Amino acid sequence: MKRRMFLKALLNFDNVSILAILLVGIWVGTNLGMDFLGSATLPAEISGAVVIYLALVLQKLNSKKFFDKVKEKEKRQLLKDLNNKCVELAYESKKYINSAYYARLRKVMDQKNDILNSYYNGEQGYLKGKIVEQTLNLLMTYLKLLINYFKRSRELSAIDITAIANRVTANTRKLNFNTNMNAAEDIKRSIEMDEKVIERIKSEKLELEKISAKLDYMESMVAMFRQQIISSLETEDMLERLETAVNEADALDTVLEERRRNKYNA
Repeated sequence: MKRRMFLKALLNFDNVSILAILLVGIWVGTNLGMDFLGSATLPAEISGAVVIYLALVLQKLNSKKFFDKVKEKEKRQLLKDLNNKCVELAYESKKYINSAYYARLRKVMDQKNDILNSYYNGEQGYLKGKIVEQTLNLLMTYLKLLINYFKRSRELSAIDITAIANRVTANTRKLNFNTNMNAAEDIKRSIEMDEKVIERIKSEKLELEKISAKLDYMESMVAMFRQQIISSLETEDMLERLETAVNEADALDTVLEERRRNKYNA
C-alpha cells in the first residue's frame, strides 16, 4: 500500500511537471548564457531541482486530499473493470439462456446500471463503494452460475433417462432367465451402473432446481440493494449479506463446473 502510494506521488502529474519545468529552466539558462558561473554550478542546480521535486512528493504523501483522490480513482477503475466483466458475461450468456431468462437478464443489467449511476453521481462514501463493488461481484457470480446452469441443463436434457431405464428392465429380465454365472455377473454390473447413472441424474436435476431458486434469490438481492443504494440506506449488514451470497454462489458454480467436466456417458 505504502509503496503504491509512493509511486503514485512520484508519478503525480503536478510533481513531474514542476520537475520538468525546473530542469528545462536550468537547461535554457545554461544554453543562453544566463548561468554566469558556467557549468560548474549545473550539478548543484539539478540537485536543487530534485530536492524540490522530492519535497513535493513528500508533501503529496502527507496530503489527505491526495490520498482520497488516489483511492477514488482506484475505486472507479475497479468498478469499471468489474462492470466490463459483467457486460462480457451477460453477452456470453445470451448464447445459452431462453427468452424468459433473457428478459430477466436485461432487467438485472438495467438495475446494475442504476446502481453504478447512483454511485458516480451521488455521495461516494467508503461503505457505499464497498457495497457497490460487492453487488457487481454478486452479479458477476450470478452470470457465471446462470451460464453453467443452462449449459448443464442442456447436457442433462440430452440424456435419455427413459432409454437407460428400459435397458435396466431388459437386463433384469435377461438376468432372471440367465443360467450362465459369468454372463449373469456382467449383467448385474451393467444394471448397477445404469441404476447409479439414473440416481445421479435425478439427484443433479434436483440440484439444478435449487440453483434455479438461488438465481431467483440473487436477482431479488440486486433489486433490493439497488433500491437501498439509490436511497442511500447502506448498512454493514448489506455488505455481510452480499459477501455470503457471493461465496454460496461461487460454491454452487464450482460444483456445476466440476459436473460439466465429468459428463455422464449414458
